[in-house]
Amino acid sequence: MSEAATGKQPVITPLRVVIGLCLAAPFVAMLWVGSYAKVEPLVIGIPFFYWYQMLWVLVSTVLTMVAYKLWQRDQRARKGGDAR
Repeated sequence: MSEAATGKQPVITPLRVVIGLCLAAPFVAMLWVGSYAKVEPLVIGIPFFYWYQMLWVLVSTVLTMVAYKLWQRDQRARKGGDAR
């Protein structure tokens, strides 16, 4: 059961903060357009604006996988199981 269903207060742990940061980082990076709205440096003729966004597609995938694995570990630890 979730914490809301059992009436318990949600617990903010360092692990959950890391999970939140992993999920928030791609949004912050893509919403801060001024940081990547430029042409230089070119990579194999592709302007920075385009290759930076495509790089974040891969980075977002990795960060989401990390967040998922950390969430699984957190849930196992809360249920008293092995935290590996």
